[in-house]
Amino acid sequence: MKEKTFEQGLYQENERNANHYTIRCLMFAAGITVLIWILNLLDFFSVDDVLMNVAMPIGIVLMMVPLFLERFAKIPSNILRYVLFLFFVLAIAILAVAMPRHLVLAWACPIVLVCHYYSPSFARFALITTLILMLIALYAGIYLGEWENNILGWQEPVINGVAQRHEYIMAAKQEGRYILKRAFEFYFIPRAGILCVLYLICSTLSKRTHTLLVKQAEAVGETERISAELDVANHIQTSMLPNLFPAFPEREEFDIYAGMTPAKEVGGDFYDFFMVDDQHLAIVIADVSGKGVPAALFMMIGKTLIKDHTQPNRDLGEIFTQVNELLCESNSEGLFITAFEGVLDLGTGEFVYVNAGHEMPFICKAGGNFEPYKIRAGFVLAGMENMKYRAGSMMLEAGDKIFQYTDGVTEATNTNNELYGMERLGTVLNRVKHMTPQEILPAVKGDIDEFVGGAPQFDDITMLCLEYKVKMKAKIERHEENHEKTT
Repeated sequence: MKEKTFEQGLYQENERNANHYTIRCLMFAAGITVLIWILNLLDFFSVDDVLMNVAMPIGIVLMMVPLFLERFAKIPSNILRYVLFLFFVLAIAILAVAMPRHLVLAWACPIVLVCHYYSPSFARFALITTLILMLIALYAGIYLGEWENNILGWQEPVINGVAQRHEYIMAAKQEGRYILKRAFEFYFIPRAGILCVLYLICSTLSKRTHTLLVKQAEAVGETERISAELDVANHIQTSMLPNLFPAFPEREEFDIYAGMTPAKEVGGDFYDFFMVDDQHLAIVIADVSGKGVPAALFMMIGKTLIKDHTQPNRDLGEIFTQVNELLCESNSEGLFITAFEGVLDLGTGEFVYVNAGHEMPFICKAGGNFEPYKIRAGFVLAGMENMKYRAGSMMLEAGDKIFQYTDGVTEATNTNNELYGMERLGTVLNRVKHMTPQEILPAVKGDIDEFVGGAPQFDDITMLCLEYKVKMKAKIERHEENHEKTT
């Protein structure tokens, strides 16, 4: 019902536009008529002034009336088109009575205008009405207008006798019938045939345009449906990613912030962070190959598998190995994922990580600068079966920060086809290193936007920043208690 209403709205809008266009044509035709009238007054045409001075004003008024009807009369569009057409064709008929030979092409104008309405019944009405009025105007023009200087208006000669008068009348009638017959055969029939051919051409054009309009309406409706579904998909995807900050307001050991800007309605990047247990925080950032809905669906699968398999005291390399096997089993589209996962021990500061073909993170030591941390990158997830992944580790101290991202950051391209690059990323990170994670990410995104300018975004931009603030108190206290017992 919604699509049908939308389609009807398109037809109604087109009909209003066609009426407006027809009125503009009538105004133009009225201007041409005024010009012809002036030229006739200057003896440019050999038409009787009296006849022209009657026909021209009537024709001009008939062409001008539709303008006032559109503006002031509340006539429905589907009825207004008939009114406009009748005024137009009547104006042509009246002018054709005065100038039957000069307005031959004018009869084609109403037929051509009708094709804008996409209505076969209206086109047939226009053809029949035009042919009837053209025939009437032809014979009226023969008797009244400029047709061989009013060819049927003979002057009766001086006649002597009844017999001679009878012969003259019979000859005049015979010649009059001959002229009317010849006018029908050699004037009306050929022009009527041309108008019929023109009607067929315009009718075909109208049908094709009508078909395109229907397809356009269907395509727009389908586009709106897909857009609505993509909005829902975007909402679902956004709701799957942690987006409430501060994420752990009760935890003073760390501060974390993340965000994603998809290149399309839905993206293939994802990030995640969650507590594995009370003492371990896991962070994940990944990038699915491809764009749009397929990448988004594969992203959800990958995110769910990584989170479900991340458990306390489990090796991250083993987790990625198992996740890779599961993704390879359900990867008919040949997609793959570059992923980075790290687990921070909030008590000791040990940060264990695994990298599956992802970007190297930036590490900022307390009081130092952000530097790329070169780590061994394993093969991408879902790229090949039987891959083994190994975990690495580093030690973090209070005040250290980790910044991780996807290639949409470093490969952002400006209008000169230049890449944003890691060097510029490192520069802006060091400029805002003293800020909190929630302040760092918008600053980096703002610098990317400034660099890119008006160039379109081709890839998802995803970033995550973690700051390790203090060691977990409970862990330290237990460690001290164990130390005292051993001593």
